[in-house]
Amino acid sequence: MTGQTDSGDTLSGFFYGLAAYLLWGFLPLYMKALAHIPPVEVIAHRVIWSVPVALIVLVWLGRTADLKAALTNPRMLGMAALTATIISVNWGIYVWAIGADHALDAALGYYINPLFSIFLGAVLLGERLRGIQWLAIALVCIAVGILTWEAGQLPVIAAGLFLTWGFYAYLKRRLPIGPNQGFALEVLILLPFGLGYAGWLAWQGTGHFMAGVPFDTWMLFGCGIVTAAPLMIYANGAKRLRLSTIAIMQYIAPTMIFLTAVFLFGEPFSKVKLVAFGFIWAALVVYSWSVLRRARG
Repeated sequence: MTGQTDSGDTLSGFFYGLAAYLLWGFLPLYMKALAHIPPVEVIAHRVIWSVPVALIVLVWLGRTADLKAALTNPRMLGMAALTATIISVNWGIYVWAIGADHALDAALGYYINPLFSIFLGAVLLGERLRGIQWLAIALVCIAVGILTWEAGQLPVIAAGLFLTWGFYAYLKRRLPIGPNQGFALEVLILLPFGLGYAGWLAWQGTGHFMAGVPFDTWMLFGCGIVTAAPLMIYANGAKRLRLSTIAIMQYIAPTMIFLTAVFLFGEPFSKVKLVAFGFIWAALVVYSWSVLRRARG
């Protein structure tokens, strides 16, 4: 691809999107290295060190005025506080899942997420679904039923991830501010809580940041980059790609998480899980085919 293609995609958009999804795909390796640190402490440092990264990007893009205006708008602050709360819960579930050897459940959650977003669009926005899209959702329900039967309970981790991310994406669309500015606003709202918790841990002598282990300190510091960079790279890529292209590319990250969980982390992958994931993959094929057919039409 060179420049703007007939499909509406751009070469820069493709590489932005690819870079973001690859970074998200490798994220479990980073979080696994922090498995010995409590998830809440990891989340606190994800927030703290995302702030300077986000602000540097806004200064570079010349978009600080939008952020300043948002900080004086009570309605905007209220909406951003809600999205910030939801994304922090999503981060917490994800970090815990990777550290507790549930990366497969995380992959499942992110596989289901786009189909859950379609369902939300139908329920909350009144978007009409084609029959084939209902088929994809039905296949996902069968997969969840199989996993529930195997475990004796709902796949809570996967459900927590796709529910929080789905509602975050839905509400984020309603936040009247650019994606980079919105992310900066969210982490600024969360910053007092992150600083407060990290400070309390330091006062108690139980924190891992600058506690005598350089590896822990640098890894917690790096949480800002691994959190903010893919989100902001993705935001720039999304502007340069059609939704149909994004819909297909978003399976890169959960596929990488799945392969990492099975082949690097050695998480058990039973025959029942294989059947359930088979239904999930079939649903994604059906969904992707419907998206591509609509794009060509």
